[in-house]
Amino acid sequence: MNREGLPPVMNEDMLREAVEWAIATRRSVRAFLPTEVPREKIEEILDVARFAATGVNLQPWRVHVVTGSAKDRLCSAIREVDDNPALAAQHQDEWEYYPTEWRPPYIDRRRDVGWKLYGLLGIEKGDKARMHAQHGRNYSFFGAPVGLLFTIDRVMQQGSLLDYGMFMQNIMVAARAHGLSTCPQAAFMKYHKIIAAELGFAPDEKFVVGMSLGHADPEKIENTLITKRDGVASFAKFYSK
Repeated sequence: MNREGLPPVMNEDMLREAVEWAIATRRSVRAFLPTEVPREKIEEILDVARFAATGVNLQPWRVHVVTGSAKDRLCSAIREVDDNPALAAQHQDEWEYYPTEWRPPYIDRRRDVGWKLYGLLGIEKGDKARMHAQHGRNYSFFGAPVGLLFTIDRVMQQGSLLDYGMFMQNIMVAARAHGLSTCPQAAFMKYHKIIAAELGFAPDEKFVVGMSLGHADPEKIENTLITKRDGVASFAKFYSK
């Protein structure tokens, strides 16, 4: 990838529409086809994603890519624990991703997406067995052929997590340009010790999150879920004087 190269041969409107399409159509897909994604394509996506903004060029990201039997072993190890309440209770997130105190509008948005997803799947409130099964699908990467596990050096601070978010966004947007979909997954955080053991993380590696990558299954109803995003006026203030 040439950072100083000329833009693709298309007019300004076409270029803008292509970029905006990739951003706007990025969403969390929760059912994938088993269609293989060639390693070359994964590398192409990571190759462009590495140009994310990063403070003083720290580039704090480390990516562990699992496919095939390696992915199957990891998923089986996690599911074996997740399906055993006594064992699952021994695991917890290494760091706080979500707020410890939920308040509006965040709690409302969280409930809204949960109700809509479970509604599409026909999971009624209080059906703990089906809720657990659906949540457990995180640990098979929702059927995607590619799993990405992200880690960061433990010496890094909060600023590097901002860099990391931009890097992950680049991956998800670049995937759209390749006709692929993704789902970033904080659910893997609970089982960071299992992931570290299975993949042989170095002692200085801290788990961040996981991500599914592959071809979305157009026949699955959960993939019709499109979350609402508030308009610019709700979060932006403009100052001119």
